[in-house]
Amino acid sequence: MQIREATEADYEKIWPIFHEVASAGETYAYPREVTKNEGKKLWMELPRKTYVVENNEGILGTYYIKTNQAGPGSHVCNCGYMVASSSRGQGIATVMCEHSQKMAVELGYEAMQFNFVASTNEGAVRLWQKLGFGIVGRLPQAFKHPSRGYVDALIMYKWLKT
Repeated sequence: MQIREATEADYEKIWPIFHEVASAGETYAYPREVTKNEGKKLWMELPRKTYVVENNEGILGTYYIKTNQAGPGSHVCNCGYMVASSSRGQGIATVMCEHSQKMAVELGYEAMQFNFVASTNEGAVRLWQKLGFGIVGRLPQAFKHPSRGYVDALIMYKWLKT
């Protein structure tokens, strides 16, 4: 398994993962009917960098890193992670989050913030906490889960600078 920066050509293999996750509507605040071109803009063009995790069978997961806020908040980055359903449970999200923290420091960021983690995404919340992120805010009923209705969204944060 290796992580490398994504190329534009990789989007053809990223799109099925992106579409699967976005259309489920359970973890990201993207429209469930997001188009391929909209997804490309969100995942490949707006972020500062996008990465893929791959093995000899193909792309298993992907993540982006971007500046969370401009100006006085530009030292804090934001990341988003997606793993293909066929590759879940193999530690890929852990590898991506650890890699993203190293990349964040290399890119000059001092902290990482996850702005809108669905509280029902319990596996991700546990993993982020295990990797040192704290829950610093809770937005009551801010995420409309397709089967559980309105659930809280969490803001998670980690200071990276040692």
